[in-house]
Amino acid sequence: MAPAPLSPIKVGQIDDVQELRKAKSVAIPQRFVRDMAERPTLTAASSSSNIPVIDVSKLIKGSKDEFHSEILKLSTSCKEWGFFQVINHGIDLVLLESIEKVAMEFFMLPLEEKKKYPMLPGTVQGYGQAFVFSEEQKLDWCNMFALGVEPHFIRDPKLWPTKPVKFSDTIEEYSSEIRKLGQKLLKFIATSLGLKQDMFEEMFGEAVQAVRMNYYPPCPRPDLVLGLSPHSDGSALTVLQQGKGNTVGLQILKDNGWVSIQPIPNALVINIGDTIEVLTNGRYKSVEHRAVTHMEKDRLSIVTFYAPSYEVEIGPMPEMVDQNNPCKYRRYNHGEYSKHYVTNKLQGKKTLEFAKIQTS
Repeated sequence: MAPAPLSPIKVGQIDDVQELRKAKSVAIPQRFVRDMAERPTLTAASSSSNIPVIDVSKLIKGSKDEFHSEILKLSTSCKEWGFFQVINHGIDLVLLESIEKVAMEFFMLPLEEKKKYPMLPGTVQGYGQAFVFSEEQKLDWCNMFALGVEPHFIRDPKLWPTKPVKFSDTIEEYSSEIRKLGQKLLKFIATSLGLKQDMFEEMFGEAVQAVRMNYYPPCPRPDLVLGLSPHSDGSALTVLQQGKGNTVGLQILKDNGWVSIQPIPNALVINIGDTIEVLTNGRYKSVEHRAVTHMEKDRLSIVTFYAPSYEVEIGPMPEMVDQNNPCKYRRYNHGEYSKHYVTNKLQGKKTLEFAKIQTS
């Protein structure tokens, strides 16, 4: 039996959260109201004091002791948290400000202008709501704009906006710098696993990179909605820039509870994606995360996904499999997994079941 066609979700006033906000309605449309079990208990999320912070400058030019100390911290972060923040990452702070500026300018454009770049169903590029496949599905309190960046063949030139004027140039420069950071971090992650530094770079081929901007307007009832549904990322690494407002929105699932990540000025948040979990046979795990909203403050985040070439075959590395740690995942084509990921709604870590070896 052929699968049912995907339902296009049109970006209009009814499901565009900025337009709802402009209307100053205190009532939340049912399309956004979560079932009781999914609703965030905003006061229950514990603080983020234990989220590891990695000083990249110590990994690059620190003393031998500083290097080993940061590598150990990195290993612990990847094993126990799946998330860490990086400071002294080498990306020009002016560039971080510039990307936030053009992102906000884009989101503040009239709806008619933004609708020129629609996110079509089954895709994750353009403006709209991603991962929505039915009229019954709950929507996130978030407007998204996403673009494929590298390799060039994944780009859709029609979706690169002409306004703001500096948007495309800023994206190019920012993405180039984030790519360099991702490559450096993967070298250090390989080192932390006792592997040769260039292991991931050699394996990944021409890495795929995409950027997504998320804008979360204030919400009159943050207890009823989610800014972004719980999920893990299909990438190898994800780099997140949290906007300057210091509004807490990102939460990660830790020991069966949601932990808020407090933004550190000028730091970037890094998380392990499903691809690294598979390659390390579960030693380093991708972690479920979500975004919550705020009654009075808006929030911007800029997310870069870094993943292997679509042609690459993925599976646990032989070094990660032994008698005590038998193979947990099958081998598969990364492009196949990527397609599976973008054509399913966000449901925690459910997408990773695609790769798991089923045991009776």
